[in-house]
Amino acid sequence: MDEEAAQFIVGDAAVSAFEQGRVKKRRWFRRKKTSAPPPLPFTNCENCGTPLTGHYCAQCGQPAVDYRRSFGHVLRDVLDSFLNWDSKFFATIGLLLTQPWRLTNQFVAGRRVSYLHPLRLYLLVSILFFLATKFGASQLHIDIPNDSKPAKMPPEAQVRLDEAMAKLPPKESKPLLRFDTPPTDPFGKWIDAQAKEKLGEHGTKAGLFVVTLASNLPYMMMCAIPLFAFVLKVLYLRRHVFYIDHLVYALHIHTFTYLAIVLISLAGIALQHWAPQRTVLVCWLLALIALAQILFSIRRVYRQGWFKTIVKFLLGGLAYVFVLAVALAGTFFATLAIP
Repeated sequence: MDEEAAQFIVGDAAVSAFEQGRVKKRRWFRRKKTSAPPPLPFTNCENCGTPLTGHYCAQCGQPAVDYRRSFGHVLRDVLDSFLNWDSKFFATIGLLLTQPWRLTNQFVAGRRVSYLHPLRLYLLVSILFFLATKFGASQLHIDIPNDSKPAKMPPEAQVRLDEAMAKLPPKESKPLLRFDTPPTDPFGKWIDAQAKEKLGEHGTKAGLFVVTLASNLPYMMMCAIPLFAFVLKVLYLRRHVFYIDHLVYALHIHTFTYLAIVLISLAGIALQHWAPQRTVLVCWLLALIALAQILFSIRRVYRQGWFKTIVKFLLGGLAYVFVLAVALAGTFFATLAIP
């Protein structure tokens, strides 16, 4: 009986091995229906050493990405992680231009996976906006009066001009910036010395100072946005809204404002070539539409009536203008102080 059982077990094992061998052999000639997930480049997290069970470390959250590859792969990963070109970027920009209030409401409600993070969106648009601002500031030409270098003109006209100037009473030339009465207090002396150094004795370095001031504006706005959120917190104190929600709306509305200014400026440049007589009218109309979008967004985000919304819109606008004035003055003095 034992021999029969042993023969049966051996025979069954042989048949099973034969069938498994046939199945494995057939797999070489047929296509697999399901593809296996791509293998992980590492077995342990490079940051904390935790064994990996997926493409993200369960301990620290670092992705399992091998950056020792071709530059094309690395650039594609950076663009995908920073810009999210898979319709998320374009969906966010489109909603920001048409319905900025909805973008804030969706984020506060927890539906965030379909849109860019407010801070990331602000950084992307602000980079574009302040680059355009710096370029525009560099194109400014500040004319400095200089009597030692008169304008070139024909000799006959120059002779007639000299004769006419000789008949006039002598007049003292006034430079663009005057430092005739130096201050006596230490702070005034410091301002006097820094202004002469950064702007020039007669304002000859004013153009360079304006470009430097424009390069410091992004830092000023990063400090002004939390202050704008604080103004909203004060205006809607009885609504019991968290400060972080005000900050999200502040980021969205500043991003919308930057993008609107850039688009209006591009429209004005285009109209200068096609219809210069209508440039001012169209730009003012687009500016009013952008202002109306901000007003609608405040009403839709905070859900109050038109009267309260308009009153708080005006009060908040005045308060924020004061905040921007103080921030701009601080940026001006910081630009003077920075070597």
